[in-house]
Amino acid sequence: MYKEYITSQDEAVCHLFLHCCFKDGVFSKDEINAIASRFVDLQIQKDLNFKQEIQHYKTYINDIKDEEAYLQHIFHLINAAQTLALYFYCAELCLSDKFLSTEEASLLSKIAALLQVSASSKALLDKLAAQCKTVETEKIF
Repeated sequence: MYKEYITSQDEAVCHLFLHCCFKDGVFSKDEINAIASRFVDLQIQKDLNFKQEIQHYKTYINDIKDEEAYLQHIFHLINAAQTLALYFYCAELCLSDKFLSTEEASLLSKIAALLQVSASSKALLDKLAAQCKTVETEKIF
C-alpha cells in the first residue's frame, strides 16, 4: 500500500522522516515540530501537504511486513548523493523526543546499512546527533 503513496523523492523523504519519528509509536508534539522544521529547511512543504502525508503514513504503517523492503523503496526514490547527511537527519529525528528506543536504534542500524554508512561514521553521527539534542534542550555546550 505504501507504494501508492510514496512515488516521488519528496514523498520518500517525508515518509522516511515520519518513520524515524514515529517508529517508537509515539506521536508527540516535539516530533511533529521536528519533522515540520525539516520540511521547511528542505523546502518540501512547497510540494507536499504535511497533514495529508501524516494521514497517508498512518494508513499503511501497520501493514508493513518487511521494513527493509519499505526502506529500500524509499531510498531508491531518494537516490541520495549525501548519505551521511541523510543518515544524520534520521538520527536527529529518532532523538527528537529526547529518547532513543530499541526500535529506533534498530531502524538506524538498518538505515546505516542500506545507505552504506560505515560503523565508525554511524557511531560518530549518532554521538553528534545526541550532543546536538543535548545542546538544544539544555542550552549548554
